[in-house]
This record gives sequence, C-alpha cells and structure tokens, in this order.
Amino acid sequence: MKAIPWRSLEWYARKLSPSAQACIPIALLIVLIWGYAAIAISEPVPKLKDVAEMAKELKVGMDTMWVMVAAFLVFFMNAGFCMLEAGMCRQKNAVNVLAKNLIVFALSTIAFWAIGFGLMFSNGNGFIGVSGGFFLTGADNSPATGDDYQGIFSALNWTGVPLGAKFFFQLVFAGTAATIVSGAVAERIKFVDFLVFSLLLVGISYPITGHWIWGGGWLAKMGFWDFAGSTVVHAVGGWAALMGAAILGPRIGKYRADGTPNALPAHNMSIATLGCLILWLGWFGFNPGSTMAADPNAIAHIALTTNTAAAFGCIAATITAWTVLGKPDLSMVINGLLAGLVAVTAPCAYINAVSAAVIGIVSGVAIVFAVGFFDRLKIDDPVGAISVHLVNGFWGTLAVGLFAAGDQFYKGGPVGLFYGGGINQLWIQFLGSITVGGFTVAASAIFWFILKSTMGIRVTKEEEILGLDIGEHGMEAYAGFVKESTGTIGDVMPSSSMASSSGE
Repeated sequence: MKAIPWRSLEWYARKLSPSAQACIPIALLIVLIWGYAAIAISEPVPKLKDVAEMAKELKVGMDTMWVMVAAFLVFFMNAGFCMLEAGMCRQKNAVNVLAKNLIVFALSTIAFWAIGFGLMFSNGNGFIGVSGGFFLTGADNSPATGDDYQGIFSALNWTGVPLGAKFFFQLVFAGTAATIVSGAVAERIKFVDFLVFSLLLVGISYPITGHWIWGGGWLAKMGFWDFAGSTVVHAVGGWAALMGAAILGPRIGKYRADGTPNALPAHNMSIATLGCLILWLGWFGFNPGSTMAADPNAIAHIALTTNTAAAFGCIAATITAWTVLGKPDLSMVINGLLAGLVAVTAPCAYINAVSAAVIGIVSGVAIVFAVGFFDRLKIDDPVGAISVHLVNGFWGTLAVGLFAAGDQFYKGGPVGLFYGGGINQLWIQFLGSITVGGFTVAASAIFWFILKSTMGIRVTKEEEILGLDIGEHGMEAYAGFVKESTGTIGDVMPSSSMASSSGE
C-alpha cells in the first residue's frame, strides 16, 4: 500500500476525527482575528507627542470658552448701565438715556475694530501701537504664546486663545469706558454729540492710554500694574466724564442762587437697583475673566476678592450715608457697592480677602463724600459716575501699591508697601494714574470743546425743560403715565420733590 504524505489533506482526513478536523479552521480563524485585533488596537494608540498636542488643543478650547463666557458677562453689563442710569434720571429723559447706552456699544464695536484695537495692542513704541492691526488685519498666529507667537499683537502673546477672542474681550472693556461717560452727561447733552465723542474716545484716546499699560507701553515697562482696569477702563471713563460734565454745565434747577444743590430725584429706583445687580453679576466676568485662561485657582480667588470688596463697599456706604445724611440713601447703597467693585478691579488678583474688605470699606466711605465734593464744585453728575469710577478707579490703582502680595496669589504679581515691597510700587501706581488722567483730561477737553464750538453740545433750554425724550427722540418712555409736574404741586410734595419740580 502506498504511503500517504502527512502534509496532504487526505492524511488529515484519515488520521483525524471529524471534530478535530472542524477545530483546525476555527483555530486558524481565531488566530487571524486576534492578529487583526492586535493591529487594529495598536494603530490608534497615540504617541506621547500626539497626546501632548491633544492636551494643548483641549487647553486652548477651555481657555477660549472661559474668555468668551466672561466677555458675554461683561457685555451684559450694558443692560445694567441702561437700567441704572435710566432709573437714576428723571422720567422725561428715560428714552434718551436708554438710547445712548444701547447705541454706544455698537459705536464702540466699529471704532475699536477699525482703529482702536490696532492702536492699543499692535507692536509699536512706548506711546502707541504703530504696526497696523486696523480692521483686525495683520500677521498673527494666535493661539500661539510666548516665543512661539509670530505676529503684530505681541502684547497679547501671554494668552493662548484665538485673535477673535482676544479682540472681543478687549472690546467689551472699551465699550464700558464709553458707557461711563453717558451717566455723567445725562439729561442735557445732544444725542449726536455724545455719539461722536464716544467714537473719538474709543477710537483714539482710550487705546493710547491702554497701550501704555496693557499694550506693552512705557508704563508697562516701568512696572505699572492694573489687572482688570481700575485705571485703564474706569478712571479713563471717569476723567472723560468729568470733563464732559464740567464743560456742559449743570442741569437747569440743579443749584440754587447761593450754590447749594437741589435734589432732582431719580424716577425709578427699582430698575436702578436691578441695574446694580446686573453690574455686580457682570463684574464676575470683568475681573476673573481678565485671567484670559481657565485657571481654576486664579478665577476662584479673584471672584472671592471681587465679591468681598463689593459687599464691604455697600455696607460702608450705607453706614456712612446713614451717619452723615441721616438716612440710608438707596442711591448711596448702590454706588457704594459699585465703588467697591471699581476699586478692587486693579488689585483683585494680587490681594487676600482681608485686603479686599479694607479696599471696599475705604471705597464705601469715599463715595459718600465724593458726591458731596463734586456738588460743591457744581459738577452735576446725575448718577454719580465720576465719584464711582474716577475716584475709586484712582484709589483701587493705588491699592495695588499698598496691598499686593506678590506671588502669593498670582504668579509674577507685584509686592505692595504692606507686604514688604517698599514705596516704589506705590509711586509707580500714583505716577501712572496721574499721567493717564492728565492725557485723558487733555484729549477729552479738546474733543468736547471742538464739538461745542462746531455742533453745540447742549440741548436748548426748552428741550431740557420738556425732556430729551420728546426733544431728541419724539417719543416717551411711559406714554399715558402721569408726568412730573411744575407749579403748585410743590405745595403738597416734600422738599426733595419740590427740588425736582423747580428744575422743570
């Protein structure tokens, strides 16, 4: 009988049982599947380099999301300014105040996009950005940071977010500076003049001083610190508002013949209080958002110091007003809270909660006396914007030189006088505040006087008495409601209401 080779299929068929024969292809199939699975699993496993790249992209996404959410909160502060200013002014001017606060952000967007952002943040000299960047054009490889950044906006190379996020966050700050002016010049300025001034402020003056501090200019190189804008935003807006109110002059009936002030009461403290609460909320985007990165420790700490200063400012103003004026005036309660927020804006990242409380207390006391001080100078500010933003923006900037604790809370932060840093930081803060104020006063005065001599900045006496809602806009905020009156109504109204009537 011929031998059958063991390699042939016939050999396997004769020597192996049917069950064994069935196992052979199954085993081969399993081996093939395992091999394929091993290859399939091994291929997607990323290399360490790929993992690092994915983590970097994830961080950029998280940072961008936080910056945009914070910017949206700051944008929503426009609603707060609308409510606060309209409520604190008289009924006959409500439409005018609302219209100014609404359109000012639209104008700020155009001015800052077209020219302001480039002047403020493009590479340049110590005074101004000169590398272009107008209409958000120019070389830029954001979100690259540090030495990896290549572009014309090197002053912002410390934050790893896209250029659009950088621009939008800075835009809402610029719009805030313009909105501050609105309240101080309310109830007697021509609508068109306010619009033109806002364009000039956001497009030219604000970016220049902003470049000095946040754009890598001469104050930044000197060591001036302003984390979220007590000077860059609030004091600048306050200085511009001061010049506007001074050049405009007081409202009709605001001051008696002997120079003492008449009260021209707010028409709706309910919406003014609502506006204050909206601003309080928005400040949690304003200050913590200035990290421009999703840094959990920094964000939480800044929110804590921000809220602490606001709370102590509110309480201190209430007690001070109660003591000095005899009553816990709600307008002082509101402005005391806002004063604390403004003052803590510069040092919020560098201080502890106790320092924030002290800063808030000083702000709350200062606001009550500041309002009276400007009244004695016959600077008519219907909403107290100058006292809140200028006075406390200045105080908050100085507070950096007093209370900053160095690296304790924020990497690379300054060291103030009370933490062993000596007087040098305080001097730099003072010098920066004064020079920014001097430039803003000069620029604003030029803008206001040019507008006054060419277009006239104040409405007519008849329009002011009738109300800017009718004179400027041809409509009323509360059509069909009872209006403020004149004449014999003073015989049955308290003195504060009589003061309001005398201005009609």
